[in-house]
Amino acid sequence: MAESPRPKRKREEEEEEAAAAGAEPHDGAAAVPFPLAELRLRRVLRESAREKAVFLHGEVTSPSGEGTNAVVILEKTPFQEEKVSDLLKKHTKLELQMRNDIYSTYHLYPPPELSEIKTTVVYPATEKHLQKYLRQEVHLIRETWEDYKSITLPFIQSQSFSIQWVYNILEKKAEADRIIHENPDPCDGFVLVPDLKWDQNQLDDLYLIALIHRREVKSLRDLTAEHLPLLRNILQEGKEAIRKRFGVPASQLRIYLHYQPSYYHLHVHFTALGYDAPGSSVERAHLLADVIDNLAMDSMYYQKRALTFALRADELLFKKFQEAGRV
Repeated sequence: MAESPRPKRKREEEEEEAAAAGAEPHDGAAAVPFPLAELRLRRVLRESAREKAVFLHGEVTSPSGEGTNAVVILEKTPFQEEKVSDLLKKHTKLELQMRNDIYSTYHLYPPPELSEIKTTVVYPATEKHLQKYLRQEVHLIRETWEDYKSITLPFIQSQSFSIQWVYNILEKKAEADRIIHENPDPCDGFVLVPDLKWDQNQLDDLYLIALIHRREVKSLRDLTAEHLPLLRNILQEGKEAIRKRFGVPASQLRIYLHYQPSYYHLHVHFTALGYDAPGSSVERAHLLADVIDNLAMDSMYYQKRALTFALRADELLFKKFQEAGRV
């Protein structure tokens, strides 16, 4: 799923993802449990049979009668090998749906402890959050460097994109216990943390994010040969940290940057190669090793070449490209 910048926490992915992209803490304080029982369903924003997920718009009513919007994402979790035996044998109900010769289909009803649904909450949710998860038409944009300077960059500068959650992690105000690896160098360092889309229960959908300490580098468009030591640190140290902690070799990792990114603080995605991660499609993902090679050949590579990305029809940046006659 393609996304433009917006005030959210997407590791995309959405945040591809996802990815997403998830809930976005405003500070390091302990979170108050979300009042799920008080949620009133307003509409289904989107369903994804491929991702086994549904995206809901709900409203929580306060004692004063005021309603507050929320986005609730319900997602079936991947099967865990160590629990498959229990799933088949432990008080599981099997209901026949169809039989034809040697083929048959059933509804399987596992016990509650084996029926986990991952639930991601954005609360309070803004209208931009609701639009993010609403199904929309998607269009490919071919952005030249001139387009970036005259359309994209002014748009970015005119918006208020909150990335306080990034600074909270970098300053150890939040998620300090989740940091897998850190290079503390203020110029060429970064922190590596699990993405919210990954529950860390299995390696099939492994997903981590490297956040750089430097705050002035927004995206792929800002990178020059000056940033090669930083990018090489992320590539080498990130691979080694994941190998040591999770036993996944570098040959089974997909390591890439998004353009357009879902938030404007340079970050790098690390996903399991076998995982079809949101935002890993060819029109958005740029392999970090390729980025490093391109910059080593030409320091101004990403200030010269056109970049292709997808935008949804309802996004403000898409409208800016339309107004400029570029769509």
